[in-house]
Amino acid sequence: MIVSHDLGTTGDKATLVSNDGVLVASVTARYDADFGADGRAEQDPHDWWRAMCEAGRELLERTGTPATSIDAVSFSGQMMGVVPVDIHGELVRPAMIWADTRSRAQCALLIDRVGMDRGYAVTGHRLNPTYSLPKLMWLRDNEPEAFARIDKTLQAKDYLAYRLTGVQITDRSDASGTNAYDQLGGEWSDELLAAAGVDRALFPEIVESTTVIGTVRADVAAEAGLAAGTPVVIGGGDGPMAALGAGIIDPSSGAYAYLGSSSWVSVSAEAPLLDPLMRSMTFNHVIPGRFVPTATMQTGGASLQWITDTLSPAQADRYAELLGDAAAAEAASEGLYFLPHLLGERSPYWNPNARAAFVGIHMHHGRGHLTRAVLEGVAFNLYTGIRAFLDNGIAVGHIDAIGGAANAGLLLDIFADTWGVPVSVRDLIDEAGSVGAAVVAGVGVGVFDDFDATLGFSTRASSRTPDMARHAASRAEYAEFRDAYARLEPWFDATADARRG
Repeated sequence: MIVSHDLGTTGDKATLVSNDGVLVASVTARYDADFGADGRAEQDPHDWWRAMCEAGRELLERTGTPATSIDAVSFSGQMMGVVPVDIHGELVRPAMIWADTRSRAQCALLIDRVGMDRGYAVTGHRLNPTYSLPKLMWLRDNEPEAFARIDKTLQAKDYLAYRLTGVQITDRSDASGTNAYDQLGGEWSDELLAAAGVDRALFPEIVESTTVIGTVRADVAAEAGLAAGTPVVIGGGDGPMAALGAGIIDPSSGAYAYLGSSSWVSVSAEAPLLDPLMRSMTFNHVIPGRFVPTATMQTGGASLQWITDTLSPAQADRYAELLGDAAAAEAASEGLYFLPHLLGERSPYWNPNARAAFVGIHMHHGRGHLTRAVLEGVAFNLYTGIRAFLDNGIAVGHIDAIGGAANAGLLLDIFADTWGVPVSVRDLIDEAGSVGAAVVAGVGVGVFDDFDATLGFSTRASSRTPDMARHAASRAEYAEFRDAYARLEPWFDATADARRG
């Protein structure tokens, strides 16, 4: 057996996988995030540890699995954060997670010193406040006493691996999401770090995702529900790991869309994709030598959660009822749009000042219209990423959908009609990240021969074929959606500047 942990924004999913490639069971333990003014987004890594231990123990208890039968433990984790620890490995302060955008001024300084084009060429990503390096600069400038105590900055899964093994290390997929990594050189970028004024020693050693970094320490084994001496494989970032779990292992695998709190579309490639318009970014894959061109929006599934909480805060079966209302309504075809930028935006605008907005509301519009506008807004925003792939010669003939929101048939219909390609849902909607981590662990300890083992874990459960007449109509609606943002962006920026004085 293999235990894998998928450490997300809202909770940790522990998954048990057998050595013959069967997903046995999963257990999720929840935790909170602190979202506040001026782009604050923080979590207490102690909560991650508690959730990992609780979910792991319950997983083995529920399945009657002895800890001694576990061959390896591995991780998939939220990316682009800062988990600062001191020389003793103790937390210096709460983690700044991927959604934190307070480092706008620091990022502007970095861009001024390096140049956006150069930063994109080196890292495969725009220089942006959502990444780790600008966040570190913000800590240095705003919390100097805390910054002075930092010995290493880790990513979320790195912290849990450290708590299990005592080893501080990261992998290439997570390193590639920091704005501090030279993607082609395969090391921390001295150029970016010098421009940021950040010491390279604050970053850990980089290894392949399949590396066994140590074993479970005796003093934490009982708390984690594991046997002392169990091998720990470092694993990788949640985006590349979900790609592996969804079967995206090489350029022939097609594309997939992940519909979690943040959402993205992604493919596998043999080299980084440097889009001239910088609409996409490229992570290192958890598969050595491969890359994961990606277009990520901040609040995909989170936009659906927000509209549900707002319109039906205490209603049973509220999501299903809202989807039913949305199925009977029109939005974009009536000129009603939702800009889904509740936490600023990454792809394609890379603007932390962006805000969500309904545009074109009429007197007759009700909750069904508003809900449909949210669904269509997510589809339109992700379509920009798909266009980036197509414009750069990457064929996208089919898209597999995973993540919690992929359960919504109406959303898949809207995706297919908007994107103009068949959209399928895989039968491991919620477990792609943890299955990917299990495959990485299995390869790391020799249980699986290669990464193709992931192909045995899931199949396409259902598919939506696009209505091409509807797709043709949606192209004009998509243009109006993009135009709405272009007209509002100066207002977003001006009002953000005014609020900051």
